[in-house]
Amino acid sequence: MRITRRRATAAILAGLGSLPVRAQGRRQITMIVPFPPGGSVDTLARLIQDGLQERLGATVIVENRPGANGAIGAAAAARAVPDGTTLMATFDSHSTIPALLEKPPLNVETDLVPVMLVGKAPYIVATGAAKPFKTFADVTAAAKVKPVSYGTSGPGSSGHLAMVMLGRKAGVPLDHVPYKGAGPAINDVMGGHVDLICASVAALLPQIEGGALRAIMQMGPERLKALPDAPTTAESGFPDFLAEAWWGVFAPKGTPDAIVTQTYDALREVLNMPLVNQRLRETQQMTLVMAGPKEFGAFFAKEVVYWGKVVRDNNIKGG
Repeated sequence: MRITRRRATAAILAGLGSLPVRAQGRRQITMIVPFPPGGSVDTLARLIQDGLQERLGATVIVENRPGANGAIGAAAAARAVPDGTTLMATFDSHSTIPALLEKPPLNVETDLVPVMLVGKAPYIVATGAAKPFKTFADVTAAAKVKPVSYGTSGPGSSGHLAMVMLGRKAGVPLDHVPYKGAGPAINDVMGGHVDLICASVAALLPQIEGGALRAIMQMGPERLKALPDAPTTAESGFPDFLAEAWWGVFAPKGTPDAIVTQTYDALREVLNMPLVNQRLRETQQMTLVMAGPKEFGAFFAKEVVYWGKVVRDNNIKGG
């Protein structure tokens, strides 16, 4: 068969998808984290950083761009050139941006493309070691007598929304005390200034294991091995209620499918590395999902609808 110039060019272009990213011009990749350093998203990004560099043949830089419930960093990622040189690692609060902000700086469903749903972990309700609460039934009983307070990482955070729904289901008032991040909230709960905290297990597990906090309920479908004494919401009298943190990676709209697929494949390889896998499962109690772009996109669309309704029904505004 005669090989024409057109056929030869087509063959070369078809083969680009299997070449290292460096051959496609990605010498440096910026991984935007739309939250401050030290949080669970930042931990994830830095944990996978070296593995991605090795597999993608490009330097990976983690850049923290916090503010506006994650919207500032997300907007920066959305504005980036869609050539594979920018990615964004984020978590569940990303789905609440359109409902929380009066004028969001991006459309979270169209300005970014899903790459991978990394994993999930349940939210935990915990209290300070000196507080009397042993179960959520204790909280309900106390709240009928006087207000019970709870801290979260901020107004409109998933912990906040989960507690709003939980208070409604329990039929008791719960007073929200918002903080700028989980760290300050944890400190005040440990100090006895706030009664409860709702945050991901990744944020609370060290303090629970150290005895400064006591887990009284977890919002996943089954008990965690790390917290065998903490009952689920179903076991606590709320059979149809779950609240799980999730972590994912996005890219700017317009990023070529070949690069999205290549990035997904690299992420999957990194997450299957024994050390990375172990740290995510044990330190963050994460159930690794590693869902691809299509499945992640469908999951994310449902999250936007579900949590957006909670925000609007309760007239919650972002901080």
